[in-house]
Amino acid sequence: MRTVKMVKRVLTEMLRDKRTLALMFLAPLLILTLMYFLFQSNTDQTASLGIRNVDTTLVKAIKNDHVHFHDVSSKESAKTIIRDHDYAGLISQKGDQITLTLQNSDQSKSAILKQSLQKAQIKLKMEAAATAIKGQQKAIKAQQRALSQMQKSLAAASKTAASENPSAARRQVKTQTPLTTASKPKSATTYSVNTHYLYGSSDSTFFDTLLPIMIGFVVFFFVFLISGIALLRERTTGTLNRLLATPIKRGEIISGYLAGYGIFALIQTLLIVGFTILAFKIQILGSVWNILLINILLAFVALAMGLFISTFASSEFQMVQFIPVVVIPQIFFSGIIPIDQMANWLQPIARIMPLYYGASAMSNVIEKGVTFMDILPKLGILVGFAALFLILNIFSMRRYRQV
Repeated sequence: MRTVKMVKRVLTEMLRDKRTLALMFLAPLLILTLMYFLFQSNTDQTASLGIRNVDTTLVKAIKNDHVHFHDVSSKESAKTIIRDHDYAGLISQKGDQITLTLQNSDQSKSAILKQSLQKAQIKLKMEAAATAIKGQQKAIKAQQRALSQMQKSLAAASKTAASENPSAARRQVKTQTPLTTASKPKSATTYSVNTHYLYGSSDSTFFDTLLPIMIGFVVFFFVFLISGIALLRERTTGTLNRLLATPIKRGEIISGYLAGYGIFALIQTLLIVGFTILAFKIQILGSVWNILLINILLAFVALAMGLFISTFASSEFQMVQFIPVVVIPQIFFSGIIPIDQMANWLQPIARIMPLYYGASAMSNVIEKGVTFMDILPKLGILVGFAALFLILNIFSMRRYRQV
């Protein structure tokens, strides 16, 4: 009986909390719908391949739906061409020597190009073998016809000559034209392939591509969650109300929270980045200081966003339920799924996600070794996001907290 009363109490509280019910039932549907469109539009991944002085037969054999060709006439080095045009790879030929240079910033694209080249070589060998077999079959049939005709001619000549001149018949048999020997079929060209990498090495895995994105996501997620719940607790326990009884301004409250929680967010960021570099021993081509700067800005954006989102939650339970709506879409549009492979109407959504800019900048620093000036536009966008949420926090304080 007491259990039934407890069940009734829980149901009554949940039914009164319309926002919690909406987040509980609608958020999972939103995420599933988003995943459906993302993975439906990302069925065919393609890789761009530069072609320079390569046999047309080999190019035709490589051709498939996953490789886009670009004719290259420039005499510059393969690495320079790949870097300037953002090709996934470049293939060149000198005699039987094939040189494949891969960008290798995305291991899935590198795998597409390597597999396409291997399949092309196998295809050419199979075609050459099939041609050789057909040629041999034709030669055997021709020899069989010639042998049959020769046997008939010998038989007729032997009968005629034997009746007239036996010695002449023996000489005629000896002077018959011998069978022609079939010419040796031409074998397929055997290419020797040398593979070079602009970034990373042959030991690079998909985890190397995924790790920069995951570093940014982990920093963003935990700072967002902790800051939002911490400020929500300040409000629900009455601490914020006591602050509002003082002459303190809205901007000072927000600045104080940002600075206070920002210290712990900074420590957490340094810990996550340091652990990742030391534990996983990832190859970093750029500056570690740029990586730290990107993650600090991401943490600051997450901190400001967490404080802002907490104004719409009345309990920690509701704050957690905002994660599927606010945080999980960030990971989908951060680069794990290539943005250029998404549907056209989905691509602009990535441009409004802070994690997209942070993860992209971090991937470029770690995998391509870009400099501070190269990532400066994306850092500026992150600063813009932080300023936007800071302003929204100040206005939300006035509306929801009556400061």
